[in-house]
Amino acid sequence: FWAQAGWSPQAFMRELFWLSLDPPGPEYGFSPFVPLKEGGWFIMTGAFLTIAVMCWWTRTYMRAKALGMGMHIPWAFASAIWLFLVLGFIRPMLLGDWSQAVPYGIFSHLDWTNNFSLVYGNLFYNPFHALSIVFLYGSAVL
Repeated sequence: FWAQAGWSPQAFMRELFWLSLDPPGPEYGFSPFVPLKEGGWFIMTGAFLTIAVMCWWTRTYMRAKALGMGMHIPWAFASAIWLFLVLGFIRPMLLGDWSQAVPYGIFSHLDWTNNFSLVYGNLFYNPFHALSIVFLYGSAVL
């Protein structure tokens, strides 16, 4: 993101919501060997992010186990990780195309979600989606 903002802290803060790290185009398929400026940064970032999140989950699980706590927090976190992996890795792998992955960015991922909703059925009218949002925000308030 810093390079997109020209290494300027002011431009970075001003453009933060519009900055995006996009997946490689469909011409690269699902190959991990993509030039950095054409989507390679996305693949590298995704790999390091996945490793970091899995290490974080392992620590959460180990700490809960060591302290004799319930396992509900690690398994709730695992369900969020599952969604992250399905949308960012498994779905693009099954479709054979990195361009199907969710981009890393605030407005860009919202645009992707809107386009996904339009193509595969409006999520706003899906009762299971509505319930999941209610419980997500409800659990955050608790």
